[in-house]
Amino acid sequence: MVGWLLASAAAACIGSTYAQPSPEVQVRISAAIAAAQVSNSTDIDYTAFVNPFIGTDYTNYGDVCPGASVPFGMVKFTTDFTGYAPAGYISDPSQKARGMSPLHDSGTGSSLGTYGNFEVMPLLCPSGFDTCTTTLAARERYRKNDSDDAYPGYFSLTLDNDIKMEATSTRRAGLERFTFPGGAKPYFVLDLANDLPASFAGGTLDIDPENGRITIGGHYGSSFGPGSYNYQAFACYDLLNSGTQRLSEYGVWTGDTYGLDAKGLGQTHLNLSQNLIGGTPYQSGALFSYEGNPEKVILRVGVSFVSTDQACANAEEEIGTSSFEEIQKASKALWQEKLSKVEIDVVNTPPNVTEMLYSSLYRASLTPNNATLETQGAFANTTSFYFDSLYCSWDTFRTFYPLMTLHSPVEFAQIVDTYIDGWRKLGWMPECRANHLPGWTQGGSSGDNIVAQFAVNYHNEAQALGIDLDELYAALVTDGQVNPPEWNTMGRQVNVYKQFSYVPFAVLDTGSTGRQTREGSRTLEYAFEDFAIRQVAQVLGKTDDVEYYTNRSYWYRNVWDATVDSDGYQGFMQKRFSNGTFYNTDPVDCSPKDTRSSRECSLQEDNQSGFYESSSWEYSWYAPHDTGHLVELMGGNTTFTDRLDHFFEGGYYLAGNEPSFQQTPIGYHYVNQPWRSVDRVRDVVINNFNIDIAGLPGNDDQAAMATLLGFHLLGLYPVPSTTHYLIVSPFTPKYTIHNTYLNTSTTVTVTNYSPASVAYPIPDGVPAYVKSVTINGVPAKSRCYIDFYDTFRVGGEIEIVVTEDKTYDCGGPVPESLSMGGFASAR
Repeated sequence: MVGWLLASAAAACIGSTYAQPSPEVQVRISAAIAAAQVSNSTDIDYTAFVNPFIGTDYTNYGDVCPGASVPFGMVKFTTDFTGYAPAGYISDPSQKARGMSPLHDSGTGSSLGTYGNFEVMPLLCPSGFDTCTTTLAARERYRKNDSDDAYPGYFSLTLDNDIKMEATSTRRAGLERFTFPGGAKPYFVLDLANDLPASFAGGTLDIDPENGRITIGGHYGSSFGPGSYNYQAFACYDLLNSGTQRLSEYGVWTGDTYGLDAKGLGQTHLNLSQNLIGGTPYQSGALFSYEGNPEKVILRVGVSFVSTDQACANAEEEIGTSSFEEIQKASKALWQEKLSKVEIDVVNTPPNVTEMLYSSLYRASLTPNNATLETQGAFANTTSFYFDSLYCSWDTFRTFYPLMTLHSPVEFAQIVDTYIDGWRKLGWMPECRANHLPGWTQGGSSGDNIVAQFAVNYHNEAQALGIDLDELYAALVTDGQVNPPEWNTMGRQVNVYKQFSYVPFAVLDTGSTGRQTREGSRTLEYAFEDFAIRQVAQVLGKTDDVEYYTNRSYWYRNVWDATVDSDGYQGFMQKRFSNGTFYNTDPVDCSPKDTRSSRECSLQEDNQSGFYESSSWEYSWYAPHDTGHLVELMGGNTTFTDRLDHFFEGGYYLAGNEPSFQQTPIGYHYVNQPWRSVDRVRDVVINNFNIDIAGLPGNDDQAAMATLLGFHLLGLYPVPSTTHYLIVSPFTPKYTIHNTYLNTSTTVTVTNYSPASVAYPIPDGVPAYVKSVTINGVPAKSRCYIDFYDTFRVGGEIEIVVTEDKTYDCGGPVPESLSMGGFASAR
């Protein structure tokens, strides 16, 4: 354990290694944790434990946005950089800053980046207006080493010309503060046409010099969806800071990379259409300066997806005349309220566990983006809640929403409302809505598992929370029964799935269009989505539907080929022709052991493996609702255990992607050897996560990775679309989860906890293995899982007694499997 702690802290603190962020970030966090450990105070500032830079590296591609935001904020202010930087920001010191902008997503893997609209860049132009560097290539600058800083509600960095850039925010607005070297005249370039994906498709910009306001808006393209679609975005920049700042020069500019560098002093209007001939974007924007050479300049920014008038109104309503410090303080208070829903024993928890947990909880409320009242297209003027950047339902149903279930049913209901409203407006629930546009489907209609997770856990409160369960179920059934004309962006290829009882390879489909790949993994995903429908049917007492969707949820078995051998193990999932024969591919394909680097494994049309972003070795474990039958398919408990060991030790597990989020590390529970799950989860965490900028093994994907880690640290793991949470072994001796809507608090105490157990391998003689579990003083029926209705829903005390004896079993039933009588009734 000690080596892991020291290595993580050292990597985060040595500025000469990474150059960003400032070493003071880790010093500040470590000091805050140390102070909390000795204060014995119950008034703990949980925001001080958050490291927004975890996952901002340029090696593991965590793609985290460390920008200033409020929980589920529509805006996230950060500085955009050159190179691969999907979230705008990246810690790579070799890249240059191109401007600060208010719109970003966090954790997405879009290679072109997301949003980055309306960049503003502070400039020094000693020779005046006409010499200012306005185009991207001309204005880009390196930052000073070890200068980047961030904490909840705040972001800053310093350019190599000593201009400091800072930001803080509300839901739809924010303040940007710039500190210039003494005596320098402040200039700013504000960009209309350059966003991160280079997707500008026309827009306008207007300067009102009398009122010191610039309004700007245009059409832009999705970061993860069809390029034929465009969305609108608008911004309102107020330049005078309530009359304390005076404009000097102002005008517009246009430029390109081939010599165009035109500036119009005194001109106040731009109206540009899309450059249809292609090539680099037609660059344009505003350029302005200030009288009196002020050292500090503050810009107030409002953003909207409706109009420039609404963008200005958002800034006036949410910021008004408030100071930078006042907005920052209000943002911090919102984050404190959110983070304090999970309170741990900071005194006795290893400091890096505290930092990882609260940094994960922070990112778990960073997205999706609450754009309620900021709707367009089919959703214009909707009366429902509206969340954007659903990146993606396939990523988040596994861990993100099951964690939200424990403490935030109000926000969960709002997001479920946006899924149902997608069905109302478009005919199917959204799958990966990005930039207010349909994004690509990956596994099918994974939103089914999200709304089912809500329904099975909160059906008693659904009406009070604004959810009509009959509508929710109708949306589910549509996903499960009706093909959209084009299922690349929503819904499923249900017609052939129902016809063949699996998704066939190379099938003639005359009724719908979509990329015919991933037949193996789509069959598995569709089957689990059918289980989600079955679960809600059970809640609503629809007996016939329960039987029907139960049977369909077993269709995952139809792509199991018992004849395939890999590394001496028999039976693997495979794609299958419509005539019933299998199209065999090597189960190693698209795994970490695949030696062919050119093989396509994602959404490409030449992905021939039959699986999405992973291998048959990985996907052959995928039946979260019926793992007990997988045990039988694989040859029984002993073979299943040996095969699961080989899966990890043979190098097939890939911690950095969603297929690995399945219950594989906890799969040993299903063969009554939960102690092996304890060891494996320690392995996964210790060898893949830490507190430095490379502390994530892959994309955070709207905090899918963050919530995976959060569950591991809390010693739980969810079975999605159910009320069950598997028990592993917490990394902290005590924690309390507060559910203010239900007015309950649930405290989990780990008796005999030892910080030495936070290690892999766990040292001999160190207690980490579950001896007993009691719920409000009553022994639990199993040491391997608990039910939401018996625990977090009613509140109270859960005691987990741990021991050094690692040969324990579940002491009762193993986790439930559908075909073995599990999930027999709704709670």
